[in-house]
Amino acid sequence: MTKKTFFGAMAVVTAVALTGSALVASNMGFKLNYTLSQSGAGSNSGTNTLALPDNRQTGMADAKNLMDDIGFANTQNVQKFLKASDTLQVYTGRKGGGTAFPLAAGEGYFVRMATTVNYIVVGSDDPAVAYSLTQSGVGSNSGTNFFAYNYHQTAADAKALMDDIGFANVQNVQKFLKASDTLQVYTGRKGGGTAFALTPGEAYFVRMATTVNYTPSHY
Repeated sequence: MTKKTFFGAMAVVTAVALTGSALVASNMGFKLNYTLSQSGAGSNSGTNTLALPDNRQTGMADAKNLMDDIGFANTQNVQKFLKASDTLQVYTGRKGGGTAFPLAAGEGYFVRMATTVNYIVVGSDDPAVAYSLTQSGVGSNSGTNFFAYNYHQTAADAKALMDDIGFANVQNVQKFLKASDTLQVYTGRKGGGTAFALTPGEAYFVRMATTVNYTPSHY
């Protein structure tokens, strides 16, 4: 099933950001410990965002695998942003709960939690992978893309991400605030907000003015 949502400059959405803790890195590999929060535990609705690595662990192919890895009973649903329509495809894993959509490199996901879980994410990023960030009318309704921020990406804040993609190509970058289920928007222009810090493991909305095949700069 799908859940309609609109993404404007200060849109309110039913999704929120993850908080992170430990990161252990070796070359492009990592082991990341994240708290996925239920409603009332630093989260308004229990919805978190998650950026998985390009190269996920064996058996992590679709939304069902992700729910099982987090803990099926702990997870209410996993949601995928459909940029062609600015809607969410929802998978619950229960009867009539939709299709277990495949996971893909560069995509962010929403995870709505029934209980709070410290989730261990393992994998690696591929510095050769290019992500298609598309403008409105090019496979995208509004030019909004849900980008899985890389674990070893050098862009440390929203301004650096816009610069790395190409400042003139990007209208804004948007971060979920899970305490309020709202978006913090940074445009990089006058009066366009604060260049918030980026956190490995979080996903961000990137609204494009032009289409770019983006290869993130890595350390």
